[in-house]
Amino acid sequence: MSLRAFIAGMPKAELHVHHVGSASPQVVAGLAARHEGRTSVPADPEALAKYFEFTDFAHFIEVYLSVVDLIRDAEDVRALTYGVAQDMARQNIRYAELTVTPYSSVKRGIPGEAFMEAIEDARVAAEKELGVTLRWCFDIPGEAGLESAEVTERLALDLRPDGLVSFGLGGPEIGVPRPQFQPFFDRARAAGLHSVPHAGESTGPETVWDALRFLGAERIGHGTQSVGDPALMDHLGEHRIPLEVCPTSNIATRVVTRMEEHPIRQMVDAGLVVTVNSDDPPMFGTDLNREYEVVADLLGLDEAGVAELARNAVRSSFMEDGGKTRLLAEIDAHLAGGLPEA
Repeated sequence: MSLRAFIAGMPKAELHVHHVGSASPQVVAGLAARHEGRTSVPADPEALAKYFEFTDFAHFIEVYLSVVDLIRDAEDVRALTYGVAQDMARQNIRYAELTVTPYSSVKRGIPGEAFMEAIEDARVAAEKELGVTLRWCFDIPGEAGLESAEVTERLALDLRPDGLVSFGLGGPEIGVPRPQFQPFFDRARAAGLHSVPHAGESTGPETVWDALRFLGAERIGHGTQSVGDPALMDHLGEHRIPLEVCPTSNIATRVVTRMEEHPIRQMVDAGLVVTVNSDDPPMFGTDLNREYEVVADLLGLDEAGVAELARNAVRSSFMEDGGKTRLLAEIDAHLAGGLPEA
């Protein structure tokens, strides 16, 4: 069995993947056609591929928000969410914590109750019909300021859907200090939600320290720049704080120049807990299977090494213990049956 086939067949969990950012080109093109004349997003697939070529992180955010603007009603939300689960099922993703930004949809006129009903209906159907377990991370879009934090907290705590497990912070890091969001994270954590902010993607190690000190981060979204601070690396390793690494995303948004320069090797060599993720896969021309292939190439991994990375994601997830045990056993069984023939 080739390594690519091994990865494709391997049961997987994904911890850092965005809701709208996972919309397939077909879904995005369809929504663009539906809203023709009221959006800059092209409906033609070839033009859409060019549209998803980013010059820098700020340009990525601009394009991302234009796609967010295509989600106009609860029906769009439900279709998007179930479509994401279908793509995951094709990749043998058994469990995913999907980063959802409800503020963006509510601001555009979708009632909070309708939004929650749409994602929950899709979640229940995905588990029953596709065998994909979805959980939600509600994240604050940092570029929208404290108002978005207040709305996200209210939606998370007052309308809390059954699938919600964590509270996050996304968007640009430059000009968006992490400490200002501490009160919102304090309340979310007090309500039992886990803390999973983005940090150290487009800014330096200090942003990761801020996420740890002020937001009580249990995992770090990206954390790419952590390698610039030996003390931070020691802290992450000592406390076993997982990093949600998204290699192709880092290249696409130009926060890492060349794949050969990606710091994942330094992270692994330092003994950090590294998980592999796709972030916004269709926008970056990738998927989780491809990300495992990229990382396997960067690290020189065989099937056993790839399987251990997959176990990292399961262990680092907020899945219940029984679910972790079952998925770890599936990965072990795949490894036992997927080794190359002698």
